[in-house]
Amino acid sequence: MGAGAISLAAWNVSRGGDKEAVAPQDNAQPVLCGEGSEAMDEIPKTDAEWRKKLTPEQYDVMRRQGTEAPYSGKYYKTKDTGTYVCAACGQVLFSSDTKFESGTGWPSFWKPAQNTSVVEKTDTSLGMARTEVLCSRCKAHLGHVFEDGPKPTGMRYCINSVSLDFKKAPP
Repeated sequence: MGAGAISLAAWNVSRGGDKEAVAPQDNAQPVLCGEGSEAMDEIPKTDAEWRKKLTPEQYDVMRRQGTEAPYSGKYYKTKDTGTYVCAACGQVLFSSDTKFESGTGWPSFWKPAQNTSVVEKTDTSLGMARTEVLCSRCKAHLGHVFEDGPKPTGMRYCINSVSLDFKKAPP
């Protein structure tokens, strides 16, 4: 494994939800996300391929676990109706229906679009235990999840805007 790589045994993958086909990106095969889905394999790209595909800021956040400055991301104030997808692979991650204003300066959601849209892993990089959130399809770093969100889940998925693309719902 390369630098920063983590064995699949370390992933905490949530299960449940309806199956949903994810549109292929860059000639990738469609991925089914949902209970019992076996198709959540990592997208086979080299570090050089990720560097070419992503902007320098996206690469820093999504492949090197960086964080954008609070209140600087393009989606923290967005109130439009639509879907947030992974900026690296296009997988559906969050719905605007679960977005809320957390006062943190990052887009915040109380649940993923599907339980299998993201994976969680313990992050001790700052000398404390936090839960990192990654795209289940390409393993891109998205942000962190905290247990101080609103009902009904009580969760706050605090996500970097640079890790997301927004697909506005048709009128």
